Amino acid sequence: MKTLTIDVVSDVVCPWCYVGKRRLEGALALLAEAHPEVTPHVRWHTFQLNPDMPPEGIDREVYVMSKFGDRADNIYDRVKGVGAEVGIAFEFDRIARQPNTVVAHSLIAAAEPGEAQDRMVEALFKAYFIEGRDLTQAEDLLAIAESAGMGREEALGHLENSALHSQTIDSDTAAREMGISGVPFFIMNRKVGVSGAHESESLLQAMREAMQD
Repeated sequence: MKTLTIDVVSDVVCPWCYVGKRRLEGALALLAEAHPEVTPHVRWHTFQLNPDMPPEGIDREVYVMSKFGDRADNIYDRVKGVGAEVGIAFEFDRIARQPNTVVAHSLIAAAEPGEAQDRMVEALFKAYFIEGRDLTQAEDLLAIAESAGMGREEALGHLENSALHSQTIDSDTAAREMGISGVPFFIMNRKVGVSGAHESESLLQAMREAMQD
């Protein structure tokens, strides 16, 4: 039985990372069909698009205007179009606050890699991009964590764990020191890196390359 480790460097407020998750899922389905002897293991890692964001976040409209200016509508229309192709109905207009993502990432880091971590990542993406939940608010984060199957008391402990938050920041720093400057970024078997939300077929090819001796 061959194994394949896939490390995904991502941010929960990155729409292309949500698209990348869907395309990774497509690639894994293709892998299972073509190579049933392979057991893939997916692990999610921290990247902050805005590492200097204050803990309380900032107004979303202010953020979008400062980052994209008059190009914002065209940029988000394109993302919406690609999202629709992979089954994501982005609701950017529902997002009121651009958050700092350290605490949200800490929930991902605390989840067991595999199905539990996947559920947490999916729950955070859905809450932010579809429901417009405020990822700076503890009650929102607790509800998201519970929807992903994590107990409320456990989740509360992670939200208040400053050591875990520091480790999350260190993970972001480590990604940058590796040369990662944009996400999503996929690393197959610690050998093959893929930057961007590539089509499922391209990700499958990278997986095959990584499994070659």
